[in-house]
Amino acid sequence: MTALSTLEKLWLTEAIRLRESHAGALDDSEANRVARQQGGDLGARVINRALWLAQRDGLLAALKHWQQGARLAVLVLAVLALFSGAGLAFAALGNGARPVNVFWALGSLLGLDLLMLLGWLGGLLFAGGHGASLGRLWWWLSEKLARDAKAAHLAPALVVLLQRRRLNRWVLGALVHGLWLVALLAALVVALLLLATRRYGFVWETTLLGADSFVGLTESLGALPAWLGFNVPDAAMIAASGGVPLDADAARQAWAGWLIGVLVLYGIAPRLLLAAFCLLRWHGGRTQLDLQLADHEPLRGQLMPSSERLGVSDAAPPPLASSLATTTAGASSGALLVGLELDDQRAWPPTLPVGVSDAGHLDDRLSRQRLLEQLTRFPAARLLIACDPLRSPDRGSLALIAELSRCAASTRVWLLPAPPGQIVDARRLAAWHEALAPFVVSDPAPLNWLETGHD
Repeated sequence: MTALSTLEKLWLTEAIRLRESHAGALDDSEANRVARQQGGDLGARVINRALWLAQRDGLLAALKHWQQGARLAVLVLAVLALFSGAGLAFAALGNGARPVNVFWALGSLLGLDLLMLLGWLGGLLFAGGHGASLGRLWWWLSEKLARDAKAAHLAPALVVLLQRRRLNRWVLGALVHGLWLVALLAALVVALLLLATRRYGFVWETTLLGADSFVGLTESLGALPAWLGFNVPDAAMIAASGGVPLDADAARQAWAGWLIGVLVLYGIAPRLLLAAFCLLRWHGGRTQLDLQLADHEPLRGQLMPSSERLGVSDAAPPPLASSLATTTAGASSGALLVGLELDDQRAWPPTLPVGVSDAGHLDDRLSRQRLLEQLTRFPAARLLIACDPLRSPDRGSLALIAELSRCAASTRVWLLPAPPGQIVDARRLAAWHEALAPFVVSDPAPLNWLETGHD
């Protein structure tokens, strides 16, 4: 399993919880056993269990697909923001054939941005900040681009996880402000290119308001840009630009500096500061697992046995055959032979070479659980599973063989010869070989392999 961040681990854990709450409990016996072996508190074990299930059921791969879709969605929206910003600049300045009305230009550059900013602030204060249209568009596009049916619970799981600490407002806020920042920067670059390559005249026009109102408003908006060094028109220049553009280069440059300064200070700067603020709040927040949820309560008894809750840190495993306990005293060593649902009429176990131990006969759930617990704690170097080919390879047996194989460095399946007077059905034998092709070996090689590691 690739290294996962804390957020990704909690995300997968929440997705597994939602999946089980909607579709019922998963087959988690092996996952619980692995989580108990890895130890830790209840939260750590719940996460380890979920990660094992996510790996087995393909949810981990679905998470990677969803993340790829999310990144691609951000890229698509960023490209759209670039073109939108360039369009704002062209709409504000035109082709230079007519004078630029400075307040119409300012409205074209910052009007929509100001409305969206006020909407975001209102949503943050009164509705939790969940309803940003750009954020919802990104969310929808991410799901569409993921194209993975197994990712159905990932998006709701992320929403629940982030809402738990109200972090969704900050991640969506950073996205929204970042996209607007891209659009406004594109507008700034295109506006500078247009102003550098075309000759524009600037005017202001009014029917209802007096000239003093426009002069005062223009001076107020230009005060901060002027303080930071932007070239802005003085009161006489502003008054003289009403209706007819001034032909002097100084007037053109002053109005261009005023327009660029207002765009930078009242458009780009607020978005930049808000994006940085949202990122800081996002990185400063901490997602967490809510162990008080009712869905986690059944896992407490399975992942935290009473002996461990009382303080036993390394409880003895259930007793198996004495030979097995001796052989598995060292981790990842020893050779084991185990019989799986064999006929009582068979003589079992066969004579075993030195160094090979008999792990018993698995004919009920208790014996299977004991062996799996023991092998999880002390994996075997070689494991030989003896099966009766007179029986059909049912799904339960195949699943158990798969579980056992994950508890040994090397595993093989021994299809025993039929007892005297009986014949193995060829189709049934073929079904065994087809289901267990990588593991099946024939008699008498298994015992040689089990003893030496070689056929």
